[in-house]
Amino acid sequence: MNYQPQDFLPIFVQLLAALAFIFATMFATHSLGPKRHSAKKDDTFECGIESIGDARTPISVKYFLVAILFVLFDIEIVFMYPWAVNFRELSWNGFYDMLVFMGLLLAGFVYVIKKGILTWEK
Repeated sequence: MNYQPQDFLPIFVQLLAALAFIFATMFATHSLGPKRHSAKKDDTFECGIESIGDARTPISVKYFLVAILFVLFDIEIVFMYPWAVNFRELSWNGFYDMLVFMGLLLAGFVYVIKKGILTWEK
């Protein structure tokens, strides 16, 4: 097909309408909203915890290892759900494949336990 510039006009109109809505909303909230400032309201607030100290405090490597392991072992559900949905179509071959997958996952978990990554205090 040969597209002409006027074929893209509805896309540009929609983009322009979206940008106009964004700017109108931002202008309205800043001009109509309350303007009461105080030291308490302008202070940074994070989950109810007072901000004290530097943001660059060292964090234990164990925290990051546990976070990565959580993501890694959580992703297994992404592979197990389609397998469970198509269980009958996959028959015994799919069952054996999932046994191999779960065996490898269990071996990884045993390795993590043996390395002591999940123990916080030694």
